Amino acid sequence: MRKISSVAPGWWDYTTVDAELVRDAAKLTAESMLKLSRPGFKVVMYDTIEDFYLAEALEYIEAWRQSTPDNPAGICGPIGPTEQLPLVARIVNSTGMNLAKLDAHFWGMDEWVQNGVSVSTDHPLSFAKCDKELCFNRIEKKLRIPDANLHFPTGDLNAYSKSYDQVRCLLMQGGQGWVKHWAFNDPPKRAGKWKNEPPPPSEYRKLKTRIVDLHPMTVIQNASTSGGGNISLVPTQACSVGPVETWKTAKVSIWQAGCHDNAFGMRLTTLMIGKKMPDSAVPMSLMADHPNVQFNFFRPGLGTCDVEMH
Repeated sequence: MRKISSVAPGWWDYTTVDAELVRDAAKLTAESMLKLSRPGFKVVMYDTIEDFYLAEALEYIEAWRQSTPDNPAGICGPIGPTEQLPLVARIVNSTGMNLAKLDAHFWGMDEWVQNGVSVSTDHPLSFAKCDKELCFNRIEKKLRIPDANLHFPTGDLNAYSKSYDQVRCLLMQGGQGWVKHWAFNDPPKRAGKWKNEPPPPSEYRKLKTRIVDLHPMTVIQNASTSGGGNISLVPTQACSVGPVETWKTAKVSIWQAGCHDNAFGMRLTTLMIGKKMPDSAVPMSLMADHPNVQFNFFRPGLGTCDVEMH
């Protein structure tokens, strides 16, 4: 039997993985992380925060440039991080890139759920609200993506999922949370037939866009990063793009500046993907089986796993 989680006994998470794997991950340096690159998985380091977020913003531009009215395309983007969003709007305005004429598209990754329904943009933590305020509403009206081309996982989730078959999603961009998720693909609960072992990666990858229960670590993290620590403000459910849609994208690009996960977490998933060790208790590690994944790090944000008492 695998270990019981150190933080949430009713859930699977990265605290249930083998102790040897934990030790190996903690020892990784920036240089050894770079060496984990392999065909299908690339590790990139940025030495300045300006270069880091500019490169992230340019992924939007590069995806939209490939869109045409007869073959539309777009990008699926995150809320964490958000620093790239105003840069995207500035580049579009500065270059006069007409997103409407290009028939460019955008997919939001996730949205909060309360009482079984996705929250509206009136909710202070709404992700759609954040995308619009930090990016899309800052783009000149004549250049903006039409509202019909903005896809958020709200309302009809089947329609959202089908849109990945109707339009090319060239890139899914994201971050990594404390619980090692992308979007809100959190580890599963430790229940039913998965009480003693987490579901195999092949089973987890069957999950589509859906309403998910959030691991306690995810709730606490979002209260910390977005709500000033006010846990009561954070819903315990969300809509999330799933592995099914993720595997329909040409590339997955994960951006880690050291703000949304810690030194150990960034090392753990890099090692598991580089060494092809997928485990559904560490959802990001399932990217080991995706054909085109890139991990982007702000080198000074990597920190160390050395013990320091504060």
